[in-house]
Amino acid sequence: MAEALPLQGIRVVEFTHMVMGPSCGMILADLGAEVIKVEPIGGDNTRKLLGSGAGFFALFNRNKRSLAVDAKNPRGLEVVLKLVAGADIFSENFKSGTMDKLGLGAAALARLNPRLIHVSHKGFLPGPYENRTALDEVVQMMGGLAYMTGPEGRPLRAGSSVNDIMGGMFGAIGALAALQQRDRAVGGTGRGHQVSSALFENNVFLVAQHMMQFAVTGQPAAPMPGRISAWGVYDVFTVAGGEQIFLAAVSDTQWALLCTEFAFADLKNDSRLASNNHRVRNRDWLLPLLRERFAPMRASELAARFEAIGLPYAPITRPQDLFDDPHLLATGGLAATTVPADASGAGREVHTRAALLPLTIDGQRLPLRRDAPALGQHSRELLQQLGYGETAIQQLLADGVVAAPAGPGAN
Repeated sequence: MAEALPLQGIRVVEFTHMVMGPSCGMILADLGAEVIKVEPIGGDNTRKLLGSGAGFFALFNRNKRSLAVDAKNPRGLEVVLKLVAGADIFSENFKSGTMDKLGLGAAALARLNPRLIHVSHKGFLPGPYENRTALDEVVQMMGGLAYMTGPEGRPLRAGSSVNDIMGGMFGAIGALAALQQRDRAVGGTGRGHQVSSALFENNVFLVAQHMMQFAVTGQPAAPMPGRISAWGVYDVFTVAGGEQIFLAAVSDTQWALLCTEFAFADLKNDSRLASNNHRVRNRDWLLPLLRERFAPMRASELAARFEAIGLPYAPITRPQDLFDDPHLLATGGLAATTVPADASGAGREVHTRAALLPLTIDGQRLPLRRDAPALGQHSRELLQQLGYGETAIQQLLADGVVAAPAGPGAN
């Protein structure tokens, strides 16, 4: 982007791991903040995850710098406190009490830097559950989302870390609101604020529509596979060659267009299908009939015809297929990136593309300025900025208080 990014000049120090806290930092970093990821000497354990966690570190830690330091060592803690003294935001997502034990609790940091915004990402906001250990899957189960996602009797977690990512997003929203409130103070004397975001409360927000559905209708929401759809035609169809495609007609105008395009005059003139609500009530026989009529057609033909008349449709796409999605490629939605060897699971750098934040500012996507960092990649650079001389830096490295790659190690 030609102009400065929105958060340029904002410094964020984060003690985070896994997805929730790093998501918050990634959003702030993508918006232009200087985000410094403080890692233990051995590195964020997220770097080493396999399976479904293999992509966590590379995605959620882009546009950040890495400082590897032993914060339990008094000299390491001193480094961190010097960073925090000049920071705008401090973000963490460790178990309650962990930061206090390190001397980095909210009260201590507020005394050091009264203008600091302190953001905590937890499993639960303060209350009866606050000391429970939470994971995305835990709160999906206890918060109604798994029930709504799976078939009756088979609760199923959603296919993404939805609460972790959204919890981080709400942490970032809270941080931005707190910054605005702080900086609005007369004379720039505003004090910082404490922001908390939590997995469980985020999940409750996600299912709030179903809570409200029960409140206004008196009928409990059925799990999505067994739900009564709000729309007459709104489903996945299996067609020629065993391909699948999602097709929809969600208004009376769209229904008329569908019937005209496919010469379904009998359905268009059937009084039992006169309105969307009529079609919802008759889905038990309407959908099997549509399945029979669409079955001989290719998914590509249906897609072309639905697109030509402006009806909603979608191919059933796997995540890996999105690397070649023509829309993402044409609009700059994917950015080239290199995953460091210590976070790739392969012991070598991996060159790939990453999805950017799903927004534009003045028509421009927010850029990927830095790849996810190698462990301690920016330790030397940051120490120098804090006023440490080369002799002091070498001593910290030799004593294992700070870690950095061999060589210059900064970018």
